[in-house]
This record gives sequence, structure tokens and C-alpha cells, in this order.
Amino acid sequence: MTTYRARRLPRQPGPAGWNRLLAPPGPARVLEADATADVAIIGAGFAGLSAARRLLQLDPGLKVALLEAGRVGEGPAGRNSGFMIDLPHDLASDSYAGAQGNDALQTRLNRAAIAFAQKAAADYGLGRDSFDPCGKINAAATPVGDRHNRDYAAHLARMDEAHRLLDAAEMEALTGTPYYTSGLFTPGTVMLQPAAYIRGLADGISRAVDLYEESPVVEIAREGDGWRLKTQRASIRADKVILANNGHAESFGFFARRLMHVFTYASMTAPLAGGALGGATTWGVTPADPMGTTVRRIAGTGGGRIVVRSRFTFNASMEVSDATVAAAGRLHDRKFAERFQMLAGTGMEYRWAGHLCLSWNGVPAHGEVDDGVFSAICQNGLGTSKGTLAGMSAAEMVLGQESEVTRAFAAMDAPKRLPPEPLASIGAKATLTWKEWRAGRE
Repeated sequence: MTTYRARRLPRQPGPAGWNRLLAPPGPARVLEADATADVAIIGAGFAGLSAARRLLQLDPGLKVALLEAGRVGEGPAGRNSGFMIDLPHDLASDSYAGAQGNDALQTRLNRAAIAFAQKAAADYGLGRDSFDPCGKINAAATPVGDRHNRDYAAHLARMDEAHRLLDAAEMEALTGTPYYTSGLFTPGTVMLQPAAYIRGLADGISRAVDLYEESPVVEIAREGDGWRLKTQRASIRADKVILANNGHAESFGFFARRLMHVFTYASMTAPLAGGALGGATTWGVTPADPMGTTVRRIAGTGGGRIVVRSRFTFNASMEVSDATVAAAGRLHDRKFAERFQMLAGTGMEYRWAGHLCLSWNGVPAHGEVDDGVFSAICQNGLGTSKGTLAGMSAAEMVLGQESEVTRAFAAMDAPKRLPPEPLASIGAKATLTWKEWRAGRE
């Protein structure tokens, strides 16, 4: 009998600041008695929730169960920066650009994911605080960053994609700080309050899906022509399984030595004093250098705040210490002070880390990995749009549907095997350290 046992369970470092801005959720529905489903999904993030919604779009009579190890919104889906990006966003590139033909396909696919998410937001009554199609800006603070923006603008022009370069004065008028020297605005990005979007999606889906929280799967075992998913208290017997637990799929032995486990870090201020910062009340900037510092200004529920995200660490153990989060927080404090001298004395209320998953060759880990078990993991740093897309594709594959999305995933290479340890960790950590140093003020 084929059995996959979890060697570890997810551990979330630090409080998920986005989730703390929202009202506390009601009591979790825990899997406490054995149950059955046509399809069981492990993980209630962007991929898992999108897979559930897509399954029901295709077959409303399907019995679907979603199993989340913690609470919805507390995991990596509620810990990202909230940029649902339509355009190429290759973290390994100097300016996010890749090969033009591939970038055109990826943009088309990303927009399919955004349209899917936008319809879900409308169906479940999520407002602009949760899902705001306002676009984003690549912000530069150095001559090198300015060049990256111009290079990316030229790439977008060749793709016939809308964009607009902003000068220093326009950037200051928007952000309220003179720190940035240029910007590149692109209109297709959606800005999410990620925890609000994920929780809203889960609330809407739970009307037709059995959603279990605080129910980590510890074993996936073949049983007849289906699978039994065991949790710490009970189990679900399902015909088909979708792995939407991102890097933790490797905890069960899937894609062993083919996934790179990276953590990113963020800090969120306490509410800003009224009038302390000029400019627009909401905006988001990604750095002109992909390894630089992402900044968002938010308003609405929880008050006006600044969110700073910087630092990438490679952690094959899928865990980081409180000390590592604190060290990243000190970096955030420095980055914040450089950008917002007028906000001196503003403290950070929340600091956290989020687990993301990459492959060495920048492809997803997707498709049927055992008879009736489908993977929708490894979004390579673009979890909002690519996670949504992976969930859509996995659902269609489960039901034998073919689309441009499933064909695109099927045509991609498999994740490349990593070098042996300790070479993989040494190489990855050295590369991240060098790229972060090179990003400098960006």
C-alpha cells in the first residue's frame, strides 16, 4: 500500500499582521469524525481555495473537502505583500523581465487568474479594501534602479503593454517621501489585503465545501481506488486529492530535493498619526531590483499603516527562528527610516515571516504525482496569481478538463533536482546575500 507520511507540520513565524487587522474569526471547524469526499484538498491558501471554487464551477454536485493545518489567513497566503501581478515578475531577473514569448503567455495566464479572483471577490461581496484593481509601481532609488525601470519599460513596450514612467516629483507626490528617483506604473496589478481576501474566499466557498481548520494532514494512504487522508483526530476518504500545501508537499516526500524553501519577512507599523505623511493614502511599490524592499501604504480597517517587506532567507528545514524574524525586523526599521524620515518615532506593531517555494529552473511543481493525486504547488514567488492559476489547473485536471491553462502547465519542464547538501544551502544563501547587497538602497 502506498503511504505518504508527513515528516513535519507547518510552523508560522510571527503574527500574520494582515490577519490581526481583521475581526477574530469564529471557532474553527475541526475534522473530528471520519468523512468522505469526491475530492480532498490539502491547504486553504490561494491554490487550495481556487481549486475548490473551480471544481464546483465545473461540477456543482461534487463533494469537496478542504483541510487546513491552521486557521485560514494565518498561513503563507495571509502573509504575503498582497500584489496580484499580471505582468512578468521573474525574481531571478535584474528587472523582472524574461523571454518575450514566454512572458506574453505568462501574462495571459496571470490575467486569467486575476479575472477568476475578481469574479470570486464580486460573488462573495469583497470590497476594495480586500481586492483593489488599482495597479502598482516599480520604484527606484538609485541610477541602477532607474536603468532597471527603463529596461523593463522597453520590454513592456515590445510586448505592447500599457505602462507609464514617473519622475521623482511624481513619485514624491504619490508616496509622500522624496526617497524615490523614478517609478514605472503598470495598471493591471490588483492590490489585495491578503488575509481579508483569503478569509472572504473561504467564507464564500464554505457554503458549498466542507472546510476544516486546525486539521493538519499527517498521512496520505492508498485505500482501494482512492485515498485516505489522516489528521490527528479523524480521516477523510476521497477519490482524488489535490496538494495545495506548497513547499510542505515535500514533507510528505513529493518532489524531494527539487524545491527551494525561502522565507520573506515583513513589518507593519502601528496606525499613522493623521497628517503625518503626505501623498496618497493607499499605494504599493515593488523595488526596481527584485531583491530590494517592497513598501505598501494602506488605509481602511485597522487604520493607515506602512508595510515594509525585505530580506530573503533559504531554509531547507521550512522553519525560521524568532531571532531571524527579529534580525529582519531591524533591517526593516532601517529601510523604513531611510524612506520616511518624517515618521521618526513610528513603531512597528507586527513582524512576521512567510514561507514561499521556488524551483531551481523557475517552474511549478504541477500535475498528477500519483494515481489520483494532483499537485498545485511551487509558485516561484508569485503566489497570489500563480497560486490561483495552479488551483484552477489542478481542478480541471482532476475532472479531465483541458484548457489553455492545463496545456500551459503540461508543457512546462519538471522542477530541476537541487545539488546535494550542504552545497545547495551554501550556494543559495550566498546568492541571496550577494543579491541583497547588490540591491542596496533599492
